[in-house]
Amino acid sequence: MAPIFIKTVLISESVDPRCKTILEENGIRVTEKQNMKKDELMAEIKDYDGLVVRSATKVTADIINAANLKIIGRAGTGVDNVDVDAATKKGVIVMNTPSGNTISAAELTCALLMSLSRNVPQAAMSMKQGNWDRKKFMGAELYGKVLGIVGLGRIGKEVASRMQSFGMRTIGYDPITPPEVTTSWGVEQMSLEQLWPQCDYITVHTPLMPSTVGLLNDETFAKCKKGVKVVNCARGGIIDEAALVRALESGQCGGAGLDEPPKNRSLVDHPNVISCPHLGASTKEAQARCGEDIALQIVDMVKGKKLVGAVNAQVLANTFSEESQQLIKLGEAVGAVLQSCATSSKKTLKHVKITTQGDCMKSSTGYMTSSVLVGLLNHESGCCPNLINVLSLAKESGITVNQNHCASDEAASGVCKVEIVANGSSYKASGSVQGGVPVLLELSDSVFKQPVSLTGNLLFFKASASPQLLSSVAGLLATEGVEIESYSAPAGRTRDMWFCVGVSSLLRDLSALKPLVQEASQLTI
Repeated sequence: MAPIFIKTVLISESVDPRCKTILEENGIRVTEKQNMKKDELMAEIKDYDGLVVRSATKVTADIINAANLKIIGRAGTGVDNVDVDAATKKGVIVMNTPSGNTISAAELTCALLMSLSRNVPQAAMSMKQGNWDRKKFMGAELYGKVLGIVGLGRIGKEVASRMQSFGMRTIGYDPITPPEVTTSWGVEQMSLEQLWPQCDYITVHTPLMPSTVGLLNDETFAKCKKGVKVVNCARGGIIDEAALVRALESGQCGGAGLDEPPKNRSLVDHPNVISCPHLGASTKEAQARCGEDIALQIVDMVKGKKLVGAVNAQVLANTFSEESQQLIKLGEAVGAVLQSCATSSKKTLKHVKITTQGDCMKSSTGYMTSSVLVGLLNHESGCCPNLINVLSLAKESGITVNQNHCASDEAASGVCKVEIVANGSSYKASGSVQGGVPVLLELSDSVFKQPVSLTGNLLFFKASASPQLLSSVAGLLATEGVEIESYSAPAGRTRDMWFCVGVSSLLRDLSALKPLVQEASQLTI
């Protein structure tokens, strides 16, 4: 991956000391300031490349737009407290620690399941009040009962493993994890409609998103066994609180364990509810692991080793080899050439088609598309494109983007072809990497005899081939104080073609070439 330079990081919450130590050991300056109000954070954040938070800091669009951040690291699972859309639009990587809380959250889930089955918290509180209510707190064994696990990611898997040791039958639902995978964990997957009626206990381990808000509601509770017990150590809102109250009052739900503080106080006060103040990640081990993980992930990214935990930068996943960095430079350069052609003719970009050719580029189509768009949009007013935000910027600009990959013979392998349409005019270019250097092979059907090295100051012009053309252009450039350093001519001479000269400096005014050429553009790469 092209280097992302992170020199300064602000830690705005209490994160394990190992986080600061690891970052500083790798040359990153760290400042810790906790309990800042929004306006204080907005004023402070301007001086940092990175921000590390837990769950208390709300990283809103206002804060993101007030900063020049390159990364926001969440030392924990989920990124509910970060405006990911605003960060993506600004080109900021959002990263979390997907496995840091796994064991702690799974263990708390199991603790709540056991506490619900045996009324442990209620019995303990009764004893503290001087009572001996042995019969009141009659419980039930977990052995032989059915546990429904909604969400079979890391935490769901660990919960299944632990509760199977109690002799529970584990069934589950997940729209992503394949059934053959969960079967190897001892979890039988099925639809939610099949799952609800079978469960004695239900635990949810999904993100909070439109499709999971109110997942357990009046309708789903009605489909469950009478007396079903539910646990939520994920996110508040997955269980409809009003529906849960009604199910508890009717006896349809026999008890609930909630780790996200309910908004409805009657749930906290209900005798059959165990409510915790968001303890899922509150273990020394989880906090140490999350603090260490986020620091190591940032360091690995900065050093170009790997990218772990990024929730909005999937395009960067395959960009950690030297070959991919060369291809990214190629894409940006080809995009920049076409952008200069469209701009010089004062035409507005409307459509982009990017085609990668050859087996060696099969996995690069995603980041090649983004890199070409970076080159095309890099000089747009108020636009700061990078691989993370460029697709959304293109969409906002009304640019349609098509991308595809095709096989090719050995001679044409490893080629990126780009066609743009601007105000009805079409420009095409193709390039590849030769000897580690990006080169332009063709520009709008003009195939260069000698590929153009895409570096330095380049002047492109379209003209009719003639013996006097080069000398005439050279003379004109000389009068402008510009020297020719290289020259690439097209292979054909049958019609108006594109030529390229490498020059010592760019022309102050391209109109000086008007007597000699039909079109001209220039750029520095």
